[in-house]
Amino acid sequence: MKHLTSIDPIRIVFITLIISSLLSAAEKPNVILCMADDLGWGDTGYNGHPVIQTPHLDDMARHGLRFDRFYAGAPVCSPTRGSVLTGRNPYRYGIETANMGHLKREEICLAEVMKERGYATGHFGKWHLGTMTADFSGKGKGRKPQKNHMTPDMAGFDEWFATEYAVATWDPYDKDNAHGRSDPRSLYWHNGRNIVDGPAEGLIGCDSRIIMDKALPFIEGAVQQETPFFVVIWFHAPHAPVVGGPSYRAGYAEQDENRQHYYAVVTALDEQIGRLRQKLRDLRVAENTMLWFCSDNGPEGNPEPKQRFQGSAGPFRGRKRSLYEGGVRVPGLLEWPARITAGRVTNVAAVTMDYFPTLLDVLGYPIPEQKRRPYDGVSLLPIIEDRAFERTQPIGFQFQSMATLTDRRYKLVHNPSKRRHRSDNGKTPVAEWELYDLGVDPSETQNIASQHGEIVDRMRRRLQTWQASCRSSATGADY
Repeated sequence: MKHLTSIDPIRIVFITLIISSLLSAAEKPNVILCMADDLGWGDTGYNGHPVIQTPHLDDMARHGLRFDRFYAGAPVCSPTRGSVLTGRNPYRYGIETANMGHLKREEICLAEVMKERGYATGHFGKWHLGTMTADFSGKGKGRKPQKNHMTPDMAGFDEWFATEYAVATWDPYDKDNAHGRSDPRSLYWHNGRNIVDGPAEGLIGCDSRIIMDKALPFIEGAVQQETPFFVVIWFHAPHAPVVGGPSYRAGYAEQDENRQHYYAVVTALDEQIGRLRQKLRDLRVAENTMLWFCSDNGPEGNPEPKQRFQGSAGPFRGRKRSLYEGGVRVPGLLEWPARITAGRVTNVAAVTMDYFPTLLDVLGYPIPEQKRRPYDGVSLLPIIEDRAFERTQPIGFQFQSMATLTDRRYKLVHNPSKRRHRSDNGKTPVAEWELYDLGVDPSETQNIASQHGEIVDRMRRRLQTWQASCRSSATGADY
């Protein structure tokens, strides 16, 4: 037997690098970002809805970390989606409302960063950050498809199955559910190919299931290749057209037809969350997978539920398109068994813009100096690790003429439209600046601005400074 008395030092270095690479790959958590569309804070069982059945989200809440003050980046969908991928407020990158502009290529996208770190990247479901092709938009010529052509692969996703905007939650290819347009280019695209005949390819029934049918094989393939994965799953449910499947509606037979459809759609979405969680367990990767869930804004239907828009904002004021709590406070969950003990709850304010810095912090990856720009999110890793944490950077929101600033306790609201409205039959002006103590008044019923002028002045200055920074970003100063 030959005994080795010395080892080539170059070989030692090579072997060490291989082992180090394998270890780092094994330590990288998989990441899945799930998001519902127009799901209200009060639309889940764990947040107290008396009727809607969401057993899988409820179980996820019991076994993970529940954010009771989780905010969407905006009160409508497109801006929030951009905030997820960039860590920045929508007013910085020019998507101030739905069907406006596109995700600029100059933005550093989360999928691109994850890809650089060795992740397989996939996007499944609603996109709403640009058109699928340069010569068509289901929203019409006013959407300017050539100018706003931006698909998931352009943002760093290896695999994608997506729609430009919302489609029906059941049988999207059925012309009765066509959202006013029957052109198949308004429906699903797979890696740049428009799926013209969806039923022939099995795209029938529940849209949430259709989306998950595409996401799960991608996850399975990444696991087989021993590659960490970053997956975005953006459901259309329960956005209009709200169409509940017959078997799901049967579970709510005692409700009126409108509630049957809405409740059925939410439960169908929840079922797919359960399917995803089970697949992760079956693949034995659930332990080291960060599974996030939230909604893109509050429930549709102002000022109250109507027709099939039967979502609930819980105890909060406002709904979709409002910067009061009900328009932006949404369900927020994180399940990560390797790092989070079951049943934890936090009341620290968090927002979709926090995904970006949090994931980079988890990976130990600082943004290179030459790529740095103003970020509006903060890392939530201290909360995840159950360490003391206070948000030092308030959360700013803008939408149309309204703006708000939310810190640990107070929320400042600037609503200049109120200058046009007066109380007491037009005798008394209504204040355009409002202040709420969310610690004792989360429903925003008592405007205490007149009692705390110093706080209002301090927060107003900070809000205006932040707005100026957003305007600078919007002109391209960050690029």
